[in-house]
Amino acid sequence: MTEKQKEWLKSRDELVSAIKQLGFPEELGDQIAKQLPGIKAMNRMMGYIRNVKPRSAELLVDEMLAICSDIERWRSKKESEEANAKYTEYLNSGFDEED
Repeated sequence: MTEKQKEWLKSRDELVSAIKQLGFPEELGDQIAKQLPGIKAMNRMMGYIRNVKPRSAELLVDEMLAICSDIERWRSKKESEEANAKYTEYLNSGFDEED
């Protein structure tokens, strides 16, 4: 097992434990951890749990969905920026125009 995998498992276990401490079933914590794409997302969810201490499963799931949406929006933005940079490079590459 790599260090990254160990770190992911540790974050996952902490997240599941925090959700259980709020009184929710472990299965809910497992499902939320599976949906979050990485350690940073799980840490962000942990921050939400620590600061807000949500009282309903709906609030937990809503925050998980918001985190996933933010990550997807960021990825889309980066893909768009990369495509735009390549297009600009193409335009600036000096292709000849006939007058």
